[in-house]
Amino acid sequence: MSRLSPAGRKALLTLHLVTSLGWLGADLVLLALGVAGLCGADPAVVYPAAGLLVTYLFAPLSVAVWLVGLASALLTPWGLLRWRWVLVKFAITTAMLGLVLLLLTPTVRRLGTLGPDLAARDRLDLVIPPMVSSTLLIVMTVLSTYKPWGRLRPAAPAARLPAALKRRN
Repeated sequence: MSRLSPAGRKALLTLHLVTSLGWLGADLVLLALGVAGLCGADPAVVYPAAGLLVTYLFAPLSVAVWLVGLASALLTPWGLLRWRWVLVKFAITTAMLGLVLLLLTPTVRRLGTLGPDLAARDRLDLVIPPMVSSTLLIVMTVLSTYKPWGRLRPAAPAARLPAALKRRN
């Protein structure tokens, strides 16, 4: 498994933070548009704007976050299958990516084409998913900060040796 230099790890972490925060920001803008649509804002403006946001920002950012997260897991000491919190974050991100690409994006694009002809229940499709996903993104931020639950498996015996003994081996 290839490892990055400290500078490479910092660059990858920075990219992960930028894409993740961008995804959360786009999610909150999508939620704001959904709330505006529920509160009577012009649907001919709100829903096409949401369609553009999902197509050109939200969906690409979700793919970028997944790819950068995978690269971070594979190229840094955290690993993908070493720590429970990393695996949980990756599982949540993978599920969210699937939902974004398979359900949210086509739904919001459809809402964008309907515009003023939307039924009230259809307007909730632009409120509930961003509420859930924003919550999940915040949960993943908490996981990254507190790193709960420990390792999935114990470290290899050589990894537990003091640094002085490792140099001799």
